[in-house]
Amino acid sequence: MQPISIQHRLAGFYFFYYSIVGTFMPFWNLYLEDQGFNYQEIGLLSSIAIITRFFAPFIWGWIADKSGKRMLLVRIATWMEACIWFMIFLIPNTFQSVALLMLIFSFFQNAILAQFEGVTLFWLAEKRTQLYGKVRKWGSVGFIVGVFGIGALLEIVPISMLPLMLLCIAFLAFLWSFSIKEPSTAPRSQQKLEPLMPILKRPVVAAFFAIEFVLLFSHAPFYSFYSNYLHQTGFSTTEIGLLWSVGVVAEIIMFAFAHIFLTRFSWRSLASVCLVLTGARWIVVGLLPHFFMAQFLAQSIHAFSFGLFHMIAMRIIFQNFSAGQQGRGQAMYSTMWGLGVALGSILAGKYWQVISGEMVFVLAGLSTAVGLLFVRWLPKDIQQS
Repeated sequence: MQPISIQHRLAGFYFFYYSIVGTFMPFWNLYLEDQGFNYQEIGLLSSIAIITRFFAPFIWGWIADKSGKRMLLVRIATWMEACIWFMIFLIPNTFQSVALLMLIFSFFQNAILAQFEGVTLFWLAEKRTQLYGKVRKWGSVGFIVGVFGIGALLEIVPISMLPLMLLCIAFLAFLWSFSIKEPSTAPRSQQKLEPLMPILKRPVVAAFFAIEFVLLFSHAPFYSFYSNYLHQTGFSTTEIGLLWSVGVVAEIIMFAFAHIFLTRFSWRSLASVCLVLTGARWIVVGLLPHFFMAQFLAQSIHAFSFGLFHMIAMRIIFQNFSAGQQGRGQAMYSTMWGLGVALGSILAGKYWQVISGEMVFVLAGLSTAVGLLFVRWLPKDIQQS
């Protein structure tokens, strides 16, 4: 029997990690609604689950760059995730207790993806341009398995069993993490870390993170309320799971073919396309909530809303941040994600029942126009890497 290659080991961890995300993201707010929480409370809990991205990524990034032990941090974090889902069964489901668990959960979750992205890029080394998309797509496959499989399962079992499902998947991710060693090409422990501020002051870097903030701000109603929005409209959990899966299938296709876009068009052009299509996506979601095919087509734009934009992000971070800064560079990417989604979730929860969910999505779509103000600072020349 052939030993499992490092690409397959990396792909396997992405599969389990995104199976957790695919189980949590579409159905957690339905679980909270089932437990008796109202929309304002759900919006606050959604923002709390993200709020540690304001500071946690930098803590983990600093530890990773200082210690050089990125996979050790990933293992600790996946173990703590499993413990959090176990604790759900031991404490009362009050707002305060769930908020505390979400705060702890998100603090450790932020240790996983940002550092594992760095691990993957270091392991793939000079082959990262050809292989990253092929490895990363297995995360999308895991998301589909989570969102569609759990969606179908929840037609049979009560949604109160959701934490048990999350516990099982998190434990599998923890076990799989032991198959991946620390990348030999990554820098070891550093006595003095290279400063980040000179990098963050570069126009291309500052503009990129501003665009990311705007783009993720527009995603907040989707991440926080899309499942509830569809459920209220009359969609079943199987249909909800299918629609989430459509977005991820589109993402997988983009990961497979993103190099075609990246070698033919500039970051400026591609970021503009991502912003415009994402804006159109949320407007369609808001204006046509009862039409399955409209939601289907809107979800397919996830190929650009996330897939292509994420590929641009990985290139910008790897090109602009040195090897000794990669942990904190990935952390900055996670932090801006958290800032955008957390602020958007709070506002969406506050105004959901005031102006309606439909109008919240339309306003989210219009907000992406702000990002177009920053694209001028991205390179207009094609970046080869």
